[in-house]
Amino acid sequence: MRKRIILLGASGCIGNKTIDVIKQHEDLYELIGITVGKNWQFADEYLSNNSVRYCCCQFENDAERLTRKHPNVVFYHGDEGLQQITSIEGVDLVFNAIQGFAGLMPTINAIRHHTDVAVANKESLVAAGDLVVKEAKEYNVNLIPVDSEHSAIFQTINGYQHEDIKKLIITASGGAFKNKSREELKQVTKADALKHPRWQMGEKITIDSATMMNKGFEVIEAHVLFDMPYSKIETILHPESTVHSMTEFNDHAILAQLGVADMRVAIQYALSYPRKIDNSTESLNLCKLGSLHFYEMDHERFPLVKLAYQAGEMGGNMPAILNGANETAVDAFLEEKCSFLDIERINFKVVELGKEIYKKDSDLDDIVYANDWATSKAMELIKEVH
Repeated sequence: MRKRIILLGASGCIGNKTIDVIKQHEDLYELIGITVGKNWQFADEYLSNNSVRYCCCQFENDAERLTRKHPNVVFYHGDEGLQQITSIEGVDLVFNAIQGFAGLMPTINAIRHHTDVAVANKESLVAAGDLVVKEAKEYNVNLIPVDSEHSAIFQTINGYQHEDIKKLIITASGGAFKNKSREELKQVTKADALKHPRWQMGEKITIDSATMMNKGFEVIEAHVLFDMPYSKIETILHPESTVHSMTEFNDHAILAQLGVADMRVAIQYALSYPRKIDNSTESLNLCKLGSLHFYEMDHERFPLVKLAYQAGEMGGNMPAILNGANETAVDAFLEEKCSFLDIERINFKVVELGKEIYKKDSDLDDIVYANDWATSKAMELIKEVH
C-alpha cells in the first residue's frame, strides 16, 4: 500500500521539491491533500493535472472559485481549514512545509490525530519545540526532521545510545555574506541577500541564512529534537555545504553525513524513513570534490547565533519571542522597510523587552501570546526606522 501524504505548503520551495520527489516514486507515495496559502493559482494548475482529494487555501473566496472548477476536490480555507485537513483519517504522514509560526497549530493537530509529521516548518520547533516533542511522545508519533542538518544528525545517531553522544556538530555555509565585514553589511540589498552561494531556498530562509539566524534556530531545533543540552551543540562554518552535519561520540569518533546540496535528498529520507531508496539527484563524486574546509563560528561576526543560544537556554516562551521578532523583521526587510542590519537590532531589542513577559513554564497559549507580542513589538520598532 502506498504511503498517504498531506503536504502543507505545497506551493513553496520545499513543497515543490517534495512534489517532485513524490512524482518520482508514485508507486510508494500518494499525495492526497495539499495546502497552498494565498497561491490559489498554483492549486488550480496542480489540480488540473493531478488527482488530489483535499485542498486548503488561506481565503474563502479562493476556495469557492476552485470548488466551481474542481468539484471532485474537497476544499477548506483559513486556520480552521488547516485544522480540518490535518484531521483527515487514514493519513500516514503530514509533511509540514508551511513557512513561519502559522505551521505550529497544524503540527500539533496532526500529532493529536496520531499522524507522523515530517517537519520542514522550523518555526514550530523553535517557538514551541518542547511542547511539540511532548505531544509527539504522548501520542506515540514520529517527528521526522527535514532540514538537511537535522536529517544528517538523525541519520548519524540512528542505532546509537543517547548517552554515548559527546556532541552534535551543525555545519553552516556562512550564507551570502560570509566574507563581508560588518561595515560592508550596512550597504547590502534585498537582491544581494537572496543570492545564496550553495542552496536554492525560499526567500525567508535565505535571509535567515544570510543573518545566520537560521543556524541559531537550528541549534534550538537540535536541542528539542535530540534532547541535547546546548553545551553539547556546536556550530561550525563549512563553506562547501558538503558535510551536512556530524555527531561526535564519547570515543571521539565522528560520524558525518555527506551529499550534494540538494534538499530533495533530505526530503526523500523524511518520506521513505526508515528506508533509503534511489533518487534522481546527483551523486557526490569524492574524487572531484577536492578539499573541504571548516572554521570556528565567529559569534562577533554572526551575533544572532549567540542570541539564539541565549534564548534557547532560557527556554519557556523566549524562543517564541525571538521567532516572532525575527519573522517580522525579515518580512520588513523583504518589503524594503528596514535595512539588513536592522534585522539584528530588532531581534536583540525585542528579546531584551521580552524579559518583561518571560515565562519559564509556558503552555501553548503562552507561546501563541509571546509570538503575537513579539510581532507587535517588532512592528513598532520597524516603524521607527522606516
